[in-house]
Amino acid sequence: MTAIIDYGVGNLFSLECSLSSIGEETVITNDLKMLDKADRLVLPGVGAFRDAREALRKSGLEEGILDLVEKGKPILGICLGMQLLFDKDYEDGVYEGLGLISGEVRAIGEVIPKELKIPHIGWNALSIKKNSRLFKYINDGDYVYFVHSYHAVKCEDDTTSVTDYGAPLTASVEKGNVFGCQFHPEKSGEVGLSILKAFVEI
Repeated sequence: MTAIIDYGVGNLFSLECSLSSIGEETVITNDLKMLDKADRLVLPGVGAFRDAREALRKSGLEEGILDLVEKGKPILGICLGMQLLFDKDYEDGVYEGLGLISGEVRAIGEVIPKELKIPHIGWNALSIKKNSRLFKYINDGDYVYFVHSYHAVKCEDDTTSVTDYGAPLTASVEKGNVFGCQFHPEKSGEVGLSILKAFVEI
């Protein structure tokens, strides 16, 4: 069973539908006991880092989630959920992340050409940099769907793919049982479903 963490921030319904479509038993929950029973966790997120971080803290789930991950339970952060996995974020201030992966979250405007629109929205290709268990059923160059204005940096050791948007932007990461996708697999058609399928097999 896969548990989608409900802390008030995220597109939970489409994630649930995508996981159900590949035959995975799924629960949306903010109950730590249910998270403990689950085989793996998904941390979604949309909006501003500060708001999501505060919502996660106020949910009372933060320490429990960190404990479960430390014990080896797989977790997949999606979009803002991936950004929360890192040490720090620099969106309108400096905010502490969960510290599960070393690195920082910075504005893509610092690295992409000025003529490109922000946020980065739409389909873009993955350039696979190292083997990931999430990529079991996909290929280098496959397209996925992005919606973001910030990206992870200083995380080269754990970066598994990048996408080009005038500059290489971190698209996915993996460190032990911690996984992250800057793109939305639940909005990425068959490629996204294949990534979710690989995750639920971990």
